[in-house]
Amino acid sequence: MNEENGSLMGYVVGGSIDKGIEIRLDSSFPIEDVRLGSYVTIQGRSQRFFGMITDINLETTDPSLRSTPPDPLDELVSSVISSTSAYAIVTVTPELVIGGDPLAIIDGPQSARTIPPHFSPAFQASPEDIRTVFGTEDDRRIWVGNPLDMQDTRIHLDLEELVKRSNGVFGKSGTGKSFLTRILLAGILQKQAAVNLVFDMHSEYGWQGSSEGNTAVKGLKQLFPSKVAVFSLDSESSRRRGISPDVEVKIGYKDIEPEDIEMLAETLNITPQGVTAVYDIVRKFGQDNWLNEFLELDRDGLSDLADTTQQNFQVLFTLHRRLRGLGRMGFISATTADDAVRRILDYIDKGVHVVLEFGSYGNQIAAYVLVANLLTRRIHNMYVSRTERAMGNQSIEPTPLVITVEEAHRFLTPGIASQTIFGTIAREMRKYKVTLLIVDQRPSGIDDEVLSQLGTRFTYPLDNERDIDSVLAGARDARKLKAVLSTLGSQQQALIFGHSVPMPVVIRTRDYGTAESYSYFGDLNVSRSKEELEQDKRDLFG
Repeated sequence: MNEENGSLMGYVVGGSIDKGIEIRLDSSFPIEDVRLGSYVTIQGRSQRFFGMITDINLETTDPSLRSTPPDPLDELVSSVISSTSAYAIVTVTPELVIGGDPLAIIDGPQSARTIPPHFSPAFQASPEDIRTVFGTEDDRRIWVGNPLDMQDTRIHLDLEELVKRSNGVFGKSGTGKSFLTRILLAGILQKQAAVNLVFDMHSEYGWQGSSEGNTAVKGLKQLFPSKVAVFSLDSESSRRRGISPDVEVKIGYKDIEPEDIEMLAETLNITPQGVTAVYDIVRKFGQDNWLNEFLELDRDGLSDLADTTQQNFQVLFTLHRRLRGLGRMGFISATTADDAVRRILDYIDKGVHVVLEFGSYGNQIAAYVLVANLLTRRIHNMYVSRTERAMGNQSIEPTPLVITVEEAHRFLTPGIASQTIFGTIAREMRKYKVTLLIVDQRPSGIDDEVLSQLGTRFTYPLDNERDIDSVLAGARDARKLKAVLSTLGSQQQALIFGHSVPMPVVIRTRDYGTAESYSYFGDLNVSRSKEELEQDKRDLFG
């Protein structure tokens, strides 16, 4: 055992930057202790390299051993052969230089631009190596999990880098997407890296939610009572859960624009002709009145409208029937004095994070798509205006905002992503202080250009080959990462790669839902004033 480097694994015998470094495993090192996604250091003559294991192969110098292997019960013969003719090759992708290079010594780990020479010794990465690469807890980093084979060692995420671009959390149902999303949101809140706006489809993030095992877990409002406001589209659902939301959201007919209907076209089965008709109707009645006027029309009125707009009557009739469903959503009314966007911005401006719970409407895709699109578009427009007014004056710049949206493929499908507000935000990369955190189990349904713009991807296991290829598209060493992703367990194991980590990392997500996990956020929270602490108590206990 080498205290600095960890256990000796073997020696470099070949390889390249492109295909990886080949390490012949020492016969004394158990091959069953070697895991894809584990970390290795390689001590070159002048530099120390840090990389990930991306492949494991069994090799032999004697072809006859393939057809006539030794008796496995003869331990002596097997041992001799394992030391001479049969051996294992471990392939390591060298990602970083963590020692020897002057810049690595002064500025920390640097990208590897060369490879170690033949016969350089390779070691299991030590906890100190992990800390050197992934940092320690500070005012910009949070602990997100542990290496799979090093449960006492922490992996930290750079939140400052995370919120600079849009990001994605992917994985099949039940793998832990919501689990990790809670940790990311709590971390952003805890470190004050940005302000969150969460479109909480299934009421998982604001108040009490459920873990993957269906046990109750605390939401953001319970962890940070004075720093989180819960908005609700369904106050009745909130009351049944024993919750009193901070704000009840109402949306008026006048708030719904043609762009919102265009986003709903697939969900509501509205044809392209129907979408075109909506724009004609708005021109006829005006933005504030178009939907109310249109829904009030009877058959004769629709016939007259068809004549005046030169639209097909059947198109208008079908559109009328489809849009009547919007009026049956309890949070939508013909007239309302409420301005949900203004209410949300008021909280955001104060540094208060907003979770919008959908209650029973979370089961209606049309409701989710409509509200998320409508509010995001208007909030983004406000941010564009504010950012442009603040040019050169940081004191009046808006607070950086992260918008979390689930079922993201419904907003970002190929063909429409370039026209939606969500596609616009993904491409802008925080130009106007707004980024996305998209959560989805079908990344293949998301536009390739949008995926390529994501700064960091958090990927749990995926069943569909197309989904796997999509989530890894554009990633360096995508083929190698695919092999690593295929070995992950079904829960709480994720591959992270992108701007917020110095290199790809496989983790077991840290716990969320235990008293210890809650105290982590409380103990490490930024210092709060006495008044804030008293407000927390009032919010919690009345």
